[in-house]
Amino acid sequence: MMEHVKALTIKGVMTIAGLYLVLGLGFNVSFITILAITVILGVISYLVGDLLLYPKTTNMVASTADVGLSIIIIAIVGSMMGSPDQSSWLSAGVLAGIVLGAGEFFFHYYIAKKPELRASFIK
Repeated sequence: MMEHVKALTIKGVMTIAGLYLVLGLGFNVSFITILAITVILGVISYLVGDLLLYPKTTNMVASTADVGLSIIIIAIVGSMMGSPDQSSWLSAGVLAGIVLGAGEFFFHYYIAKKPELRASFIK
């Protein structure tokens, strides 16, 4: 259990930093919106991308899926919490997704070195 908490903490710090750089500085999105996106995206992408998809595929496939998931979640949550202008959220999501996808690529190496993370979830 503690390994999942540690992994989620690492992922959370990485995600909030990436989202702040792109959404906060680049698109002037509020910190509360960035925090909400971080929590929602972090939980969903950890379960789907890191624990389910990555062990069954390659790092590139899982990282690409994380980019797509980031774009979708940023566009949906962002338009719910901020401006309803879907096109600007989609643009922000694409840029942030690429940044987060690069971080996810390296995060998967951490996951790969921790077989206990996958063993407790996938059987």
